[in-house]
Amino acid sequence: MPLPHLVLGLLLLGFSATRAGIAFGQDYPLKPLRIVTAPVGGSTDFLSRLIAQNISVPLGQQVIVDNRPVILLGETVARAQPDGYTLVLVSDSHWVRALIQKQSYDPVRDFAPISTVTLQPNMLVIHPSLPVRSVKELIALAKAKPAELNYATGSVGSATHLAAELFKSMAGISLTRIPYSGVGPALTALISGELQLIFSVTGGTLPHVKSGRLKALAVTTAKPSALVPGLPTIAASGLPDYEAVAINAVFAPAKTPAAIVARLNQEIVRAIHLPEVKEKLFNAGVEGVGSSPEQLAATIRSEMTRLGKVIREAGIKGE
Repeated sequence: MPLPHLVLGLLLLGFSATRAGIAFGQDYPLKPLRIVTAPVGGSTDFLSRLIAQNISVPLGQQVIVDNRPVILLGETVARAQPDGYTLVLVSDSHWVRALIQKQSYDPVRDFAPISTVTLQPNMLVIHPSLPVRSVKELIALAKAKPAELNYATGSVGSATHLAAELFKSMAGISLTRIPYSGVGPALTALISGELQLIFSVTGGTLPHVKSGRLKALAVTTAKPSALVPGLPTIAASGLPDYEAVAINAVFAPAKTPAAIVARLNQEIVRAIHLPEVKEKLFNAGVEGVGSSPEQLAATIRSEMTRLGKVIREAGIKGE
């Protein structure tokens, strides 16, 4: 084939492929979708059902929530067909876990980011008997009594655990970690006086703060949070640049067509910003945010670098 004809043929082939990709995105979806997430009753299950309810009509298809054991979420979706019909909604443990122990999948390479869904701040909360009134005073007390103050966490590598480890690292203090099976038992222990402090989610902790059983010193977001009005940030209370929030996000398998990722992003972000959805999220103690796929990818890279350093310095290993 003469060179001009060969070039023309390649151009036409590329044009046809581009049109096919666009058409594929426009035709999508042609069957029900599923959002794979953690077992019923957890925060990601709640978020998955809220999103599924609000994207099914504009997509014109049923969106099913598929609850699986947490340990199987990444592998299930990493091995799914990259056709936009299998998604996963997970917390930041999805990529943090890979910093602590070997996984059967790569949280970056094997997934296509779609959108951040929520950010959930933690509060630094103490037992009222502890003789401090601020973050600065807590740091001073911890320096005066190395390793004598106990703090509670849930599972290794959880958002509350890493919020505490980041605090210890940046403040240059030593605290003793007491692990619990979850936030509920940890709060019970703190209220009883077995512990001195905890980094805990706002939703389950605020009632205890309002009743006076616990005392909140600060919130872990970079800026003040509307979820806990009037509570200062740790960053503004003695540790500049401190920030630790739990992230929930939606992903598809890697190599999902860009047109499909864009369509899913559009509908999920739209759903997150519906007034009734924002209200439900706020009442659940989380901030609905939404993001572009590129923003989510950048957040993951940044968090893995930042928290990876904390994990290595603290010698944190998988249980």
